[in-house]
Amino acid sequence: MIDVLEYLAAHARRVDEALEEFLSSYEGVPEGLHEAMHYSLFPGGKRLRPALALGACEAVGGAPDMALAAACALEMIHTYSLVHDDLPCMDNDAIRRGLPTVHRKYGEAAAVLVGDGLQAMAFEMLTHVRNTSVARDIAQASGPGGMVGGQYLDVETEGTKIPLELVRRLHRLKTGALIRVGARAGAKLGKGTPAQVSALTQYGEHLGLAFQIVDDILDESGDDDVMGKRTGKDRARNKSTYPSLVGLAEARRLADEAKDRALHALAAFGLQADPLRALAEYVVSRRR
Repeated sequence: MIDVLEYLAAHARRVDEALEEFLSSYEGVPEGLHEAMHYSLFPGGKRLRPALALGACEAVGGAPDMALAAACALEMIHTYSLVHDDLPCMDNDAIRRGLPTVHRKYGEAAAVLVGDGLQAMAFEMLTHVRNTSVARDIAQASGPGGMVGGQYLDVETEGTKIPLELVRRLHRLKTGALIRVGARAGAKLGKGTPAQVSALTQYGEHLGLAFQIVDDILDESGDDDVMGKRTGKDRARNKSTYPSLVGLAEARRLADEAKDRALHALAAFGLQADPLRALAEYVVSRRR
């Protein structure tokens, strides 16, 4: 049996050490900006996206360090997206990971620049990967055809009732793209076969959908103290979500269905993919 929380914690420690080393190596960064960037990255959350990259690399027979730079880049991109998402012009959140959001602690201008800095650093980190295919995949997943595009749709459709298919597309871009590319990047960097890369990409695709559906459910029914952030904000801002469109019971069923599809994508893998299987089960059973 895989202890998924220990698995996440072990990979988080590996990623945190690399991020600390990378951030501390920068020279000439204004002290206040450096402090705010460090504050945004540490203490981190689940570090799910890096864990997927490292786990996918292991699943195809690679050593985790082969995907470490990409894992760190993904976490910096994810963190920058949270810093910007929390801004008053976006979701206007006061708490993130149980602490004041970056703009509440350092100001809005600093928060914008923290996000800008983390994004630039992420792509500098990717130069250590020396794999243009992986760098391109991550750029596409984080840009206007991926996460940024999803964020735009989220803002544009706020306050309106949109069809489930558009909600699914929004989720696929805003949240799913970075989760999908985490698994895909790890498979490529571990030197997986084309069939393995394709299977792990499908795994990431379905896992990303399951993750966001559960996020919608937890926003509706979760606890602020457990989540480490404000819940109920989707309903307050009149956002179309899975629970608001199909109800909590059906949303849970759809999350389980997406999880089952993620597991099916791993059918050709042996025991080396057990951590990824455990992560899929964790995603739909989590409480935060």
